[in-house]
Amino acid sequence: MKLTNYQKNILRAIGIRIAGFLIDVLLKTVRINIYNSDVVKKLDIEKKNYITAFWHGSMLVGWYLHRNKNFASLVSKSKDGDVLTAILAKWKFHVVRGSSSKGGHEALDTMIHLTEENYCLAITPDGPTGPIYKMKPGAVITAKRSMVPLLLVGIGMKSKWTLKSWDRFEIPKPFSKVTAIYSDPVLVMQHLSKEETSKVIDDCECLLSKLQKEANEICLNC
Repeated sequence: MKLTNYQKNILRAIGIRIAGFLIDVLLKTVRINIYNSDVVKKLDIEKKNYITAFWHGSMLVGWYLHRNKNFASLVSKSKDGDVLTAILAKWKFHVVRGSSSKGGHEALDTMIHLTEENYCLAITPDGPTGPIYKMKPGAVITAKRSMVPLLLVGIGMKSKWTLKSWDRFEIPKPFSKVTAIYSDPVLVMQHLSKEETSKVIDDCECLLSKLQKEANEICLNC
């Protein structure tokens, strides 16, 4: 029997909801150890918004860390984005559908507007298409123009599935141990020149890679 487009859309919507439910159940079994969490607690207590940045391949855990808080994230309008939107909605994120690869200025303006609305942001600085572990300007430029602190988050997993995607997308296995390490807040001053801002981007890329390596090493030895 050939399905109509309406029936296909219904089945797809059901599949997306099931996928979101299963991922939420999986993440609830994971044991997460967080290092330097005081920087986040301090900002939360002071009711200050901030930007978190973690690599695209670690975004499931990165988003889960910030669930049920005042967070927003930009998600593409692709079919994969539909699944991610369902997951983020379950975790009480404010989701904006758009593209950071098409119309970069529009995406940047959207992120800055969200900080003005007092949202915290979760950004994957090497997304949406890579290269892997190469920080694009968006997170730092948003922090600079909004004067909101940037926190880099390295994430390691003891036991995981790694997909054969450009970002080596990681899914923790049930009951896996996970390590998350926050950097101290990075404040990007608005008066910085283009060259100085580029150096901040390079420094943040190095620091995030360092935190990621440290998180993975902790997991290997835990």
